[in-house]
Amino acid sequence: MSMMRRILVNSADDIRVERVPFPEAPGEGQVLVHSRLVGICGSDTHAAAGRHPFIRLPYRPGHEVVGVVGAIGQGVTGLSPGDRVVVEPNLVCGRCRQCREGRYNICRELAVFGCQTPGGMADAFTIAADRLHPVPDGMSDELAALVEPLATPVRAVRRAGIGPGSRVVVLGAGPIGLLTMVAARAAGAATVLVTDVLAGKRERAVRLGADAALDAADPGLVDAARDAMRGGGGGEGGMGGEGADAVFDCVAVRSSMAQAAELLDKGGTVVVVGVPHGPTDVPLHLVQDREIAVLGSLMYVREDVLRAIRLLADGVLRANELVTAVFPLEQASEAYAASIRPDQVKVLIRIAE
Repeated sequence: MSMMRRILVNSADDIRVERVPFPEAPGEGQVLVHSRLVGICGSDTHAAAGRHPFIRLPYRPGHEVVGVVGAIGQGVTGLSPGDRVVVEPNLVCGRCRQCREGRYNICRELAVFGCQTPGGMADAFTIAADRLHPVPDGMSDELAALVEPLATPVRAVRRAGIGPGSRVVVLGAGPIGLLTMVAARAAGAATVLVTDVLAGKRERAVRLGADAALDAADPGLVDAARDAMRGGGGGEGGMGGEGADAVFDCVAVRSSMAQAAELLDKGGTVVVVGVPHGPTDVPLHLVQDREIAVLGSLMYVREDVLRAIRLLADGVLRANELVTAVFPLEQASEAYAASIRPDQVKVLIRIAE
């Protein structure tokens, strides 16, 4: 029996390459995929540190996957050996009310490939064909590796109803925060501000198109944001000191929800995009008095993934603006360590050329 490599995460200090049997031939409706590039997500580093509420250690990661079809099972159409693909990793039942209504991202039996099941940070894997999307010709593997992480902000922006003229604040300038900024701008937002505690991340946000990037630790953040939005073209005659139409919380810590409520205009919307480590406070007095909507946004559905592919194919972002390091599979431990450094944005692991 032939063997292959796969990453096993026991803890942040114990990330190793294990040798496991190569997958069997794909069954009906399945596809065998050879991995090429896999991204490390914030959920991966939180899980390794034991701080993710829904991923238990040990786990076998890899949900941001670019690969090549190796073989197809009976009944698979639209894919052929040699095709490049990205994975849509939500594994769903297809039977519950949420699935029947097209909201399978909140399936009652939801599992995530590479989080609750062994993922694509391996030489190869098998997966249902409907979990794969072809990579457009001409799109690099590095850019394709951003499809899955971009799909999450695309859905969050759609949930908030962002459109032409919207005023937006994004809390956090990590990969998801930066991609939320990109998605909001692509949806037509007139003013997009980003906050972060790190100057380097704020500078990157401005380079990628933020109207302003503000220090999240500044006690005068709310006033500074309103001043910045007033001059940002958010409607005829400026904002007049009004707040944002939507705030995307990509940090999801105790202080960020309070900031989000203060940054909003009355009737605005907070979208929780980051994964909180546990319960946090919500300023209900502001939620009630200002008619603030608080929405969660989990993953994506097919529509969001396809839009993410289109946006990247249309040049909304260059890979080197977010991909800051690529490590070989054997250096997965070093890749995880690098991914939490403030000088890194998106770290990838290369499985094969």
